Amino acid sequence: MDHPELAVPSAPAWTRPAVMLPIFAFLSLLGGLLPSFSLEANVYVFTLGAVMMYLGLSQRVPRKAAPRRLPRGLAWWLLPVGVFVVFELSTFAIGDDKNYPTLSLLADPLLDDYLPRAIFYFGWLAGFWGLVRR
Repeated sequence: MDHPELAVPSAPAWTRPAVMLPIFAFLSLLGGLLPSFSLEANVYVFTLGAVMMYLGLSQRVPRKAAPRRLPRGLAWWLLPVGVFVVFELSTFAIGDDKNYPTLSLLADPLLDDYLPRAIFYFGWLAGFWGLVRR
């Protein structure tokens, strides 16, 4: 008898969404406790980012198949990203935070509270995990 399901390599248990979502929830709740834009928060973000970069560059995480070609609507997704980058770089180059605040400074009052900060951490972790899997 043939068993084709045995021929397909399965992903390690720790890479499945049912395992990663509680881990990301714990890490985001922990990160939400740190004050916004503090030294501790920056070290926490850089440490988590370094671990994810290591996992992405190593062969420890199974990869998802890359698309054959980019979708047609990609330009409409890249347009807001490009506007954001141009806006951030131009306000940084001007150097006047009061009259021309960056979007990061405008988001700072929102990130003062624990729950929105934890939600943003979770979104950042989930998005970065999607990049790691590519």
